[in-house]
Amino acid sequence: MLRLLVLLTLPTVILGLGRTQSVGVRGQLICEDKPASGVKVKIYDEDKLSPDELMASGKTDSSGKFDLKGSADEFTSIEPKINIYHDCDDGIKPCQRKITVYIPSQYISSGTEPKKIFDFGTLQLAGKFSGETRDCLN
Repeated sequence: MLRLLVLLTLPTVILGLGRTQSVGVRGQLICEDKPASGVKVKIYDEDKLSPDELMASGKTDSSGKFDLKGSADEFTSIEPKINIYHDCDDGIKPCQRKITVYIPSQYISSGTEPKKIFDFGTLQLAGKFSGETRDCLN
C-alpha cells in the first residue's frame, strides 16, 4: 500500500503537477484571559490517503496573535486545517493538547498567495474542546 502511495504522489512531486492552492489564517489565542504567547500553530492540507502536508508553521507572539499563510500543490482541492498545540490549563500532563479547526473552502485561493484571509478571531484555550487530542511529536 505504501508503495502505491509513493508511486501515486511521486510524479506530482517530481514533475510539479497539480495546481498550487493557498490559504491564510490569523487570530489570537488566550489562556485564562491572558495572551497565550509561544503557542505552536500549523496549517496542514489534510490528505486521506497520505500523511497530511504541512503548509505553514509558526508561534503566537507576546499578544497571543498569529498570522500564517501557506500553499500546497494538489490535483484536487486542498482541505486546509489549523492545529493548535498548547499546555493551557493542563497541569503537569505529558505532551500537549491539540485542537484542530478546519478552514472553510471559500478561503482557498489559486496560486501561492491567498487572496482572502480566514480571521479565526480570539479563542480561549482553557476550555475543553470536542475532538481535542494530545500530541507528543508536533
